[in-house]
Amino acid sequence: METKNIMIVGVGGQGTLLASKLLGRLLLTRNYDIKVSEVHGMSQRGGSVVTYVRYGDKVYSPIIDKGEAHFILSFELLEAARAAEWLRPDGTIITNTQEVNPMPVVTGAMAYPEDILGKLNVLGLKIDALDALSLAQEAGSSKAVNLVLLGRLSNYFRDFTEEEWMTAIEQSVPEKFLEMNKKAFHLGRIA
Repeated sequence: METKNIMIVGVGGQGTLLASKLLGRLLLTRNYDIKVSEVHGMSQRGGSVVTYVRYGDKVYSPIIDKGEAHFILSFELLEAARAAEWLRPDGTIITNTQEVNPMPVVTGAMAYPEDILGKLNVLGLKIDALDALSLAQEAGSSKAVNLVLLGRLSNYFRDFTEEEWMTAIEQSVPEKFLEMNKKAFHLGRIA
């Protein structure tokens, strides 16, 4: 099979690394060759975090080149805009509509860009946007945005059963947060 590329982007503390780990566990159930590469910016200070997940029959490199991502899973709007040039022409950006102010905005040196979704749509990109933060809060925690977004991504991975996704969640999430994360995944899947 052709190597598939998923780019996960967000801000430190949003759960991007857990999302990549969970996705890797799911893909391992089909015996794909998987490469995961994590790029940490100033993640502990709210900076950008990027993870590449590549899978297929044989994957030689963990890095995704510009214009090669089949999916970009974005935890925040500005991060979706920053990652857009990595998307393939037939790819999809799945993004949370939440805005997280980067440090230059917090300090007043810059303004948060306006109408990011509109600008991405003008580029002709396929955008699947949802308010993942509200759904995560409905599930029980604002920290479950990652599972909401994975739930939405699961709609594009229909050859994987919901049971396979649930097994990957069970293997990746601590027991005390399991039901809340399963609910977040479900809310993202049906949103």
